[in-house]
Amino acid sequence: MGRNNKVDQASGLRNIVKNGSVARRNLSSSVPRRLDGKPHKTPPRVIAVTSGKGGVGKTNMVGNLAIALTSLGKRVVIVDTDVGLANIDIIFNMRPKYNIRHIIEGEKTLEEVLVTTSHGVKILPGGSGFSHLTQLTDGEKLNLLTEFEALENVADIVLLDTGAGISSNVLYFNSAADECIVIATREPTSITDSYALMKVMAREYGTRYFKLLVNVVSSQKEAKSVYASLDGAIGRFLKNIVLEYLGYVPHDNMLQKAVLNRSPVCDYAPESPSASAITGIARKLVDSPARISNDGNLKFFMKRLLDTIN
Repeated sequence: MGRNNKVDQASGLRNIVKNGSVARRNLSSSVPRRLDGKPHKTPPRVIAVTSGKGGVGKTNMVGNLAIALTSLGKRVVIVDTDVGLANIDIIFNMRPKYNIRHIIEGEKTLEEVLVTTSHGVKILPGGSGFSHLTQLTDGEKLNLLTEFEALENVADIVLLDTGAGISSNVLYFNSAADECIVIATREPTSITDSYALMKVMAREYGTRYFKLLVNVVSSQKEAKSVYASLDGAIGRFLKNIVLEYLGYVPHDNMLQKAVLNRSPVCDYAPESPSASAITGIARKLVDSPARISNDGNLKFFMKRLLDTIN
């Protein structure tokens, strides 16, 4: 296939997203499918949760935030985009039969792949074989666009559990999301890697606004110290970047026990300091307005994602 044909197909996909509903795979209908049969008035917020390095509790935080947001009356869908080490299902002790790869290849619909936890959280599992977005064919991109549109009917908030670091897939999803939460700890490597992540996103993708959640620290003072280090570096070396302090989760024995029991701490020990802190952070997210406002956040998320990878 010549370069001009590829460009034409990519432009065609962008136009599909820009101009309205993505067609079904057989292109016989332009009406988006509804998984619950009810109209969805407010487009969902798409929030990426990421980190500069692994091992900071990112996926565990995503699972617990989802439960806390659900308890506050929000319909939450987790999309596991960390396909190399997809493990959000482990947090909920689930073994999904299908994953995002089946959607991309056109084998299953979103409705068939989504799994629902006992808390009411819906999960779109990640899976192997999705190593790089730029390797997707135009047909696979269309499958992904088609099925993602249906999320608008079942979610108020879509949490993207991205990978760690600055790989292309991580950056694609982070930059396309409406909001980006960076998880960091007090470890120097976590702080420096978090700064590196925000630096690349700002300079290469134009992301200007981040939220910082500091995990497993002993106190608010320690958490604010981590924030001050990152905010200071951003102020000195990056221009027009805003880093908002979202909150912190304290070091908690109950959190460790919950992880060992493959259970979210908000379920395992809801009265524990860590669970209470996560609920407070979820409430702060709900009370704060979305950074991006438009007539179809999920549609615009997919357009931004597609624009990035083509």
